[in-house]
Amino acid sequence: MTETLTAKMLNATLVSREDINDELAVIRVKPDDGEVPDFKPGQYTTLGVALSPEEADEVMPTRSGKPHPKPKLLVRAYSIASSPKQREFLEFFLVLVPEGALTPRLWKLREGDRLFMGPKITGKFTLDDVPEGKDLIMIATGTGLAPFLSMLNEYRGTNRWRRFVVIHGTRLSADLGYRAELERIAAEDPSVFYIPTVTREPEDSNWQGLKGRVHVALEPSHYTEITEGGEITPEQCHVFLCGNPAMIEQVTSELGERGFVTKDREHPEGNIHFESYW
Repeated sequence: MTETLTAKMLNATLVSREDINDELAVIRVKPDDGEVPDFKPGQYTTLGVALSPEEADEVMPTRSGKPHPKPKLLVRAYSIASSPKQREFLEFFLVLVPEGALTPRLWKLREGDRLFMGPKITGKFTLDDVPEGKDLIMIATGTGLAPFLSMLNEYRGTNRWRRFVVIHGTRLSADLGYRAELERIAAEDPSVFYIPTVTREPEDSNWQGLKGRVHVALEPSHYTEITEGGEITPEQCHVFLCGNPAMIEQVTSELGERGFVTKDREHPEGNIHFESYW
């Protein structure tokens, strides 16, 4: 009976998996009912696995202390990396958290395996409130890159922006997921700029790009040169931040000194948008 209940909780199939390294992977998930739901670039849904009552007791104990009588779903929210134009599957950029409850279980899945995908896609981290013709500065750490890939592939070629600048910070160059794709797009599209930067790259590597946290790419000299004359001004730019909360806090503070304002209820006209990944 437990196995039957567990199977019924799983409503999607992992149809493709690409391991970037031991800790990073790109997966594609197809829902059982066919076409993926409508969504906007920047939104998220949930992925999960079914736990037996015994596993559930271990990783998500009840408040009452009584054992779980039935299998439970263990789910987490993930931003969608694919474009809404892709109707056959949703793509996700995942990092393994060894001490976590969910990702070690997701890491064991292979193509054809079953998992849970939330039927609802939601989130306000979108371009809805951004006027056309702006410079969009997309700053990500790690897998926080995902929503920007969705935006880029959905709107590229539509004159949605003047510049689309992707600043991606990781520890090592080997952690720069989607690097080849972003380099190709930047080479093909003069409105797209890709600025990767790394913090722990070995001195003897062949890496020739920026070193340091994402802040180094925001230095006027670096930024203007790489973006062919671009300037970081609150009048022309909207900045999107996704990833490490410490990065978001620091960049928000630095941009605030330049006149930027975080978008919130009190400041709906704000030009800093953020999504934390912790």
